[in-house]
Amino acid sequence: MHGRRSGILLHITSLPSAYGVGDLGPSAYQFVDFLSETKQNYWQILPLNPTDSYVDNSPYHSISAFAFNPLLISPQQMVEDGFLRKADLEPIPVFPKGTVDYAKVIDFKTKLFENAYSRFAKSKKFAFEEFCSENSQWLDDYTLFVALRNHIGKKNWGEWPLEIRTRQKQKLDSMRKELADAINKEKFLQYVFYTQWKALKKYCKEKGIHIVGDIPIYVTYDSADIWTNRHLFKLDENDKPLYVAGVPPDYFSETGQLWGNPVYNWEMLQRTNYDWWLKRIDHNLHLFDVIRIDHFRGLVGYWEVPAHEETAMHGRWIETPAEDFFDRLARKFPCLPIIAEDLGVITADVREIISKFGFYNMKILMFAFGEDMPQHDYIPHNLNRRCVLYTGTHDNNPIKGWLEEEVSESDRKRLFSYFGRKVSDDELHWELIRLAMRSVANIVIFPVQDLLGLGKKARMNRPGTQEGNWRWRLQPDQITPSLKETLLAMSEIYGRT
Repeated sequence: MHGRRSGILLHITSLPSAYGVGDLGPSAYQFVDFLSETKQNYWQILPLNPTDSYVDNSPYHSISAFAFNPLLISPQQMVEDGFLRKADLEPIPVFPKGTVDYAKVIDFKTKLFENAYSRFAKSKKFAFEEFCSENSQWLDDYTLFVALRNHIGKKNWGEWPLEIRTRQKQKLDSMRKELADAINKEKFLQYVFYTQWKALKKYCKEKGIHIVGDIPIYVTYDSADIWTNRHLFKLDENDKPLYVAGVPPDYFSETGQLWGNPVYNWEMLQRTNYDWWLKRIDHNLHLFDVIRIDHFRGLVGYWEVPAHEETAMHGRWIETPAEDFFDRLARKFPCLPIIAEDLGVITADVREIISKFGFYNMKILMFAFGEDMPQHDYIPHNLNRRCVLYTGTHDNNPIKGWLEEEVSESDRKRLFSYFGRKVSDDELHWELIRLAMRSVANIVIFPVQDLLGLGKKARMNRPGTQEGNWRWRLQPDQITPSLKETLLAMSEIYGRT
């Protein structure tokens, strides 16, 4: 993370694909080519963990902090790798353009995976055995968890029979035998994803593209992680959450955000030398070149809300042993390429940790034009080099939607006064990108929606809403020669190549 660089934010699900959702197939490689041709250095994505329709397929609510999302497996690549025949892909259902119909995708891909596994199960592959052995510390429990979940029914693990819920060894050994085939199928899907991901990452490296991965700070209650590590979370004697995570009232919500994730038992994490977190960071460093930690401030001090509360208003701040934790990480990983998501109200202790350990922090350009514009931390003339400047993130309206729905007349006047001229709405996304490009920030990253000048319909997520998110998709014809030319010229002019 040295020198002046720029990059694009686009999640894998948003890539073009004939199979209803973006995947690790040809379009991913074409997108890497686009990044390379326009001399970008970073491709930022959202978490790669499994998603679930009961939480609207959010990549931030997963049944595992370690496993991969099988929906992102490329059917085309499975054919090339011999797991499927071309005829297995036909007929391809008619999927909607520009959006993901998750129910339709899940139905289609589940059938493909059944076919692929039944063929694979008849052969022995050394690479598969090697993958299972190298990843056994998370893979064995994750695949058992998924098999049990499907076998028992989609209840969360806190409602499973006592012997299974409390992980009594004899019972688990018995269930492993009973569900051996289902477990093996899940291992196969994880292996296929990893094989495809490794090939894509290698291609990125050859093209000089660094992948920025994303770690949600918390894990979901109904996850293999909490079932396997109950002692690391604040649970009661019946394994139910005592407290849940969220944030107090802020820009996005008057009552705060109540995420519902169990909070960590930091005393126990410290007593175990943060072993679970060390494994998690190590795992992600094998997948990505740079890690963005979502809601970084929760690793320094977190908002804890009693589990019975209906909003996040009646919580309290709890300090963590942050310095000890990051010292331990720094000893294990001397050069930690971390971007700390530190948006919102940030206290001095969080800033001190970010500064002491040399992490990059985040700035959002579209937040900089309020009444306090000249003094705002995110306005370009107040930035320092060691930050990542975004026009917006997956949680924001794209620039055009922001202009249509959120910008007041006084905000607009301040924008124009900062530019030194009036700018039409159709030009404004490029002007903000230009402003970011020429700033002193070492790294600037733009959601692809902002490059394309798209409006509110292209928004990826609306914080605080539970439905209709994570669906937007790029269309192949939207990346035009003119777009490439403009982006390349800016990258060169502002010294970001």
